[in-house]
Amino acid sequence: MPGPIASPSSAAIGHPVAASSYKSAMALLASLFFIWGFITVINNTLLPHLRSVFELSYTQTTLIESVWFIAYFVASIPSARLIERVGYKKSMVIGLILMAIGALGMIPAARLPSYGVTLCALFVIACGITLLQVAANPYVAVVGPADTASSRLNLVQAFNSLGATLAPLFGGYLILGRSTGGTAGAEQVLTQAERLADAQAVQLPYLIVAVVLVVLAIAIARYPLPAMGGKRVEKADRGNHSLWRHRNLVFGIPAIFIYLIAEIGVANLFINFVSQPHIGNVTHEQASHYLFLLWGGMMVGRFAGSMLMRSMSAESVLAGAAIGATIVMLVATFTTGPTAMWALIAVGLFHSVMFPTIFTLGIRGLGPLTEEGAGLLIMAIAGGALVVVQGWLADTYGLQNSFLLTAACELYVLFYALWGAKPTNAFPETRH
Repeated sequence: MPGPIASPSSAAIGHPVAASSYKSAMALLASLFFIWGFITVINNTLLPHLRSVFELSYTQTTLIESVWFIAYFVASIPSARLIERVGYKKSMVIGLILMAIGALGMIPAARLPSYGVTLCALFVIACGITLLQVAANPYVAVVGPADTASSRLNLVQAFNSLGATLAPLFGGYLILGRSTGGTAGAEQVLTQAERLADAQAVQLPYLIVAVVLVVLAIAIARYPLPAMGGKRVEKADRGNHSLWRHRNLVFGIPAIFIYLIAEIGVANLFINFVSQPHIGNVTHEQASHYLFLLWGGMMVGRFAGSMLMRSMSAESVLAGAAIGATIVMLVATFTTGPTAMWALIAVGLFHSVMFPTIFTLGIRGLGPLTEEGAGLLIMAIAGGALVVVQGWLADTYGLQNSFLLTAACELYVLFYALWGAKPTNAFPETRH
């Protein structure tokens, strides 16, 4: 049986392919990172829309995103087995087609309209993104020189943030801007007719998304993706070693799990938070424009982080980001007006480097165990499903107070950067 993830050969780590080949692969992967970042953040404009259409509580609203991230847990191992069977290129094409099918499923969900069908369609899209994640993240980490893995993954993840930055403008215009709930005040109650009309607003955006996904799938199917060099380490060799002797992985798995709770909680509740009278006092459509700045900060932060890691250790950059994120989340929790709003926007800058840096630190020094370790780190993305806990906190203790959970998550990332990321029993890196 293969390991949990069919990553590029762990034997190949430290034996990067030719520079021109891996740069070509990076350019291809950047388009994938862009598209799944774009589609993921479309959800953040979709959530307040669905909250109005179906009259959902915050708990029910965040359950939509929980279903999205449950897909990472459910689909991760099947995705790895598919990659093992058909290879990276075909798996990426299948992932894009699966996402297109889910996007088309949003059309009947809107016509009915049906909360349940909406959850099913989003789950299918998320399964397609999981397949892309399982293939792309470890591939980027090992396709080039080992000592620049964190810098390289931050660079490619910046294109993910570019897609995330543009998505709120797209969703704000085509979803929130074309609906009564999106252009009305935060306290306005919609009539049944208005809710039914608003439900139809998601059809055009998701049809456009489906077409783009199919076009990208065709382009990638025709693209000569370079094969990774090196021979897979045999199962017998991997079985002689234990993953749990590697501290950076043991603490890295919960670091990604906990970080995703923070990132997704902020993104999901951002529009509702900013539109409150005592914070931004704007409509949902106007609030989506500020969400553009949140994801823009993540894009800028990843480009900056990639450059900083050429002269600073990845751990130092991660620690600084965790401290900054904790401070701005406390400001967002305990202040009001523009100060609270801009503090929440600023957290995107600090969140930017967290996922790619934790991922590369987590697989550092795993040698023949890299495949299994990478698989567990990808599955930890399912932590985003626990955003429903923040939804419950918002319903019970108030939306603003719920961000104390986010601040607590940032403190764990700080712990990981200062101590948990230090490798133990690391395998020596093999270099050319």
